[in-house]
Amino acid sequence: MQAFTGVTAGGNRLSHNAMIEIRIHGRGGQGGVTLAKLIATSRFLRGLSVQAFGLYAAERSGAPIQAFCRYSDEPITNRNLIYEPDHVIVLDPTLVGATIVAGLKAGGWILINSPHPPEEFAEQFARNRLATVNATTIARDNKLGTRSLPIVNTALAGAVCRMLGIPLEDAHAALEHLGFKGSNLTAATRAYEEVRLLDSPRKIKPTEEFVAHADTGRGPSILAGAGAALPGIKTGLWAREQPHRQQMIPPCNHICPAGNNVQGFLNALAREEPDEALEILLRTTPFPSVCGRACPAPCMEACNRIELDGAVNVRDMERFAGDHGQVTPKPLAERDERIAVVGSGPAGLTAAYHLARFGYQVTVFESGPQIGGLLRTGIPDFRLPENVVSREIDRILDLGVRVETNHEIHRQALLDLAQDHDAVLVATGLQEQRELRLGMDGTETVVQGIDFLDHVHRKVVRVDGEDVLVIGGGNTAMDAARSALRLGAESVRVVYRRTREEMPAIREEIDEALEEGVVIEFLTQPVALHDVPSDGIRRHYRLSCRRMQLGEADESGRRAPIEISDSDFDVTCHRVILALGQSPDVSVFPEGTEVREGSQLLGLLETPLFAIGDLATRDGTVAGAIGSGRRTAVQIHNVLSGEHVTITEHAEASRDVDVWSDDVIRADAMKLHLFERQPVSEGDSLGITERRSTFDEVHMGLEDTAEASRCLSCGVCNECDLCLTYCPEGVLKRVGHRLEFDYSYCKGCGVCVAECPRNVILMSHL
Repeated sequence: MQAFTGVTAGGNRLSHNAMIEIRIHGRGGQGGVTLAKLIATSRFLRGLSVQAFGLYAAERSGAPIQAFCRYSDEPITNRNLIYEPDHVIVLDPTLVGATIVAGLKAGGWILINSPHPPEEFAEQFARNRLATVNATTIARDNKLGTRSLPIVNTALAGAVCRMLGIPLEDAHAALEHLGFKGSNLTAATRAYEEVRLLDSPRKIKPTEEFVAHADTGRGPSILAGAGAALPGIKTGLWAREQPHRQQMIPPCNHICPAGNNVQGFLNALAREEPDEALEILLRTTPFPSVCGRACPAPCMEACNRIELDGAVNVRDMERFAGDHGQVTPKPLAERDERIAVVGSGPAGLTAAYHLARFGYQVTVFESGPQIGGLLRTGIPDFRLPENVVSREIDRILDLGVRVETNHEIHRQALLDLAQDHDAVLVATGLQEQRELRLGMDGTETVVQGIDFLDHVHRKVVRVDGEDVLVIGGGNTAMDAARSALRLGAESVRVVYRRTREEMPAIREEIDEALEEGVVIEFLTQPVALHDVPSDGIRRHYRLSCRRMQLGEADESGRRAPIEISDSDFDVTCHRVILALGQSPDVSVFPEGTEVREGSQLLGLLETPLFAIGDLATRDGTVAGAIGSGRRTAVQIHNVLSGEHVTITEHAEASRDVDVWSDDVIRADAMKLHLFERQPVSEGDSLGITERRSTFDEVHMGLEDTAEASRCLSCGVCNECDLCLTYCPEGVLKRVGHRLEFDYSYCKGCGVCVAECPRNVILMSHL
């Protein structure tokens, strides 16, 4: 889109990315909507993005109407009526009053069709610049309309251009583009020359308040104060149905394992409010920058926009909020109770974060030298840089959370913690790593994927020139394979016993591993590892494998692999990395303890004891651990305080994208044809060749918040105002962020329901 710089009569320039909004007040038949189109067309022909539309009620010629115009050098995605215009145009001087400047920005222009000089209005509109032109006389002189109803729009188009510093030729070009000729061009030229400008608002005291209208006890109508009135007959008695506003649950909110208000923070970013977006996220998660890089993003898989042009890039938008927002959370109270958290992974730290915000005295016990768990040691820097993890952990520690590292907790130590604290949370994750019994397990040749990634993190491993085999199909397998390439491996081959469809790794991680040169052997089952005589340089090994085929679904919901007889083959390698997943180690608990999330574990004095995160849920994702930590923190608070705090931002997440409640809005309930198609924004990334030689972060993220404007706000009113625009009776009003239906006059026609793109309004029988 071509950029444009306009110059106003006052010498002010339209800055890059600025949007100008103009509201027009007139009466039916004067051409107010056409004037909006003329202004918009003059800007469109200069390459700007524009909008022009009108607001009508049921009235005919002579009744008050409003029209609206926007233009910007960036694509316009806002569809709302204009409540806070930069400038106002008044076509009929009988409409002049306090209401026309409701919401008008201080210093904005007011152009009035009037024979009087602008100085006569200076006292009434002290905050604004003023312009007047006798458009009525100009229209009559040029025989535009009739003497009783002159059409003043083309004359005012010329006056607007002079007022806003737009060249007269742009007005002529717009008129000709829309088919206006002859006397219309003459009228525009005369008004351009005759408009009178007062470019100096009266100075007012900072404390002086501007009152748009008196408080009538009712919500302000769109047409209130402009001469409009509701019909005399209360036609609401005719209705069989009435419209009501509802709020449904967006699928992204429903599916988020962390319980984030996805629609809410995207809405804030769409308004270019990263601080507000971060504040919304911090209500549920202390790790927006982490999840903005490492989350599998089920919200994107559930996004209704997939049916239109592709899912909203929620992950990168969360990353933007976390990286650019500036918010410092504080404890909401001070409490004396002491809480111990065992384990400093995402579940434990999330619980500590929320409990500290509740005001509790929280201590985190970590067996290793650093806190962060697998966020530090299990996800390589090219996906999640260590400084990002440190920054978000510091936010938690700044709440007063204490940490004791190199402090391993066994069964007796857990009993001691229970005696010394008011509550204990155990968040030790999945500690038991699965073996495959290849015949050489436990040697330096066969290493666990989690251990390998920890060695990578501590920079104590090299695989220069080696042929590396990775067994598994999850994120650990992909991370290990990609790390081996960066450490100088000659080749990296992943062996997986199912197909790509069944791989649990994040889709993008699989794609990038393949792009970087990792080879994946699907439907391949490792059988045994054999030593091969040394070639004098390094020892070789031979992995015997067997081809598989898929049968019926197993307990995981995936089709079970079945061996194909006589299909064995060998693969040579120097090193084998096992990435087969982990299981919980419950040896810290008393024997016979059944570990389930949400169930208080009894028997340790009277102290509440909970297991959280992967230890209890086996979810295996950072987002899932965050959600578990938050839920349990609220539960602990309720137990200790006697309060009953509930999670009220939105519905709790389901772990199954196919499990929907009646309150979750699906794509078929949306009016997707009313939305413009917009391509998905993807940030820059390192080139494939460069990736293989560095652990620098692969993805750069997005540079701005434009992607957030693609959010459809499914089932949640974003104040697009189509319902107000199309209400034929004008009985629907916005009061603040609320919609008010005047049921005394509403006939129940259902036009508001038909025009709502997001299924926010529904009809109910009387």
